[in-house]
Amino acid sequence: MKHLKTLLFAAILFVGTTSLATAQSKVAHINTTELVQAMPEMKLAQAEIEKLSKTYDADYKTMVTELQNKVAQYRAEAESKTEEQNTKRAQEVQQMEQSLRQYQAQAQDDLSKKEAALLKPIFEKAKAAIDKVAKTQGFQYVLDSTQGGGVIVADGKDLLADVKKELGF
Repeated sequence: MKHLKTLLFAAILFVGTTSLATAQSKVAHINTTELVQAMPEMKLAQAEIEKLSKTYDADYKTMVTELQNKVAQYRAEAESKTEEQNTKRAQEVQQMEQSLRQYQAQAQDDLSKKEAALLKPIFEKAKAAIDKVAKTQGFQYVLDSTQGGGVIVADGKDLLADVKKELGF
């Protein structure tokens, strides 16, 4: 009888630990960079950022050409001008160079802000779709399998195709 109780106790322990082992968390992975790059909204945002960048670049090049022309003109006329006039012209060139640097910094800042404003809703939409697919399929954890994203083993289910389907592409 004592052996029967011990055997029954061992069987209950075995069944209990087996249940715990199968009740582990469900984990999936997705390459978020690939997902976001495939979204149509991302292509539109990149086109808008590129257009704005080209506009700033064209304006910058125009300003540089203007500065170079003025410097060339002032150098050519330097001998026919007084020392005072040449000093004023040198100050004017320095102010133009400073304005050019300020414009470049402002353009970079504007581009960064525009990019952040355009990309934020795209990343939020992707995250919402990932959350929805993960909940629908019963995954408790979804790891980012983007290169350098910290996933060592990605043998679980890849949600990329399901999330793309959820987003309609």
